[in-house]
Amino acid sequence: MTTRVFLVRAVNVGGTARLPMAEFRTMLDELGVSNARTYIASGNAIVDVPDEWEPADFDDFDRAVEHELESRFGFQREVVSRSIDELVVALAEHPFRVDNPAWSYVTFLSEEPATDNRAIAAELATGNDEWTVFGHHLHLRYSEGMSSATLKIDTLMKRLDVVGTARNLRTVQAIINLTRR
Repeated sequence: MTTRVFLVRAVNVGGTARLPMAEFRTMLDELGVSNARTYIASGNAIVDVPDEWEPADFDDFDRAVEHELESRFGFQREVVSRSIDELVVALAEHPFRVDNPAWSYVTFLSEEPATDNRAIAAELATGNDEWTVFGHHLHLRYSEGMSSATLKIDTLMKRLDVVGTARNLRTVQAIINLTRR
């Protein structure tokens, strides 16, 4: 078995897209993975997948999870999955000074943004906030935290024209730690 992490975008935030974690774990197990466990109530699931699964299987499974979320819970949300090694790399490649790990984020993208879209996104006002893209990962640092940010992630994502879900560095590290127990 191989461990994989599934990240659901924007659940249990502000009373929308309510996803009970126990039901989420059951749903994942019913879809064909095993040992589903969750970390906090924000759509983070760690699962074991068969060793013979290929990258296309992961993409297919991500889409199946999206479909099941809509069928069972009545909302559409994107799902992005990564291996533990990919989470470790994303955390290690974070290029910005980390004053507070809750103010620095990795956004796990569904695909690498096009160069033209990066150029369009580079025109956004950022104040003291910073961002950059490495492959399928968007790195963000909010100088005063997300609630005081000049850089608006929704606008940035629209300009990059990709789907993704952000986790602060504290959460990414906690997920990695959970897989090493």
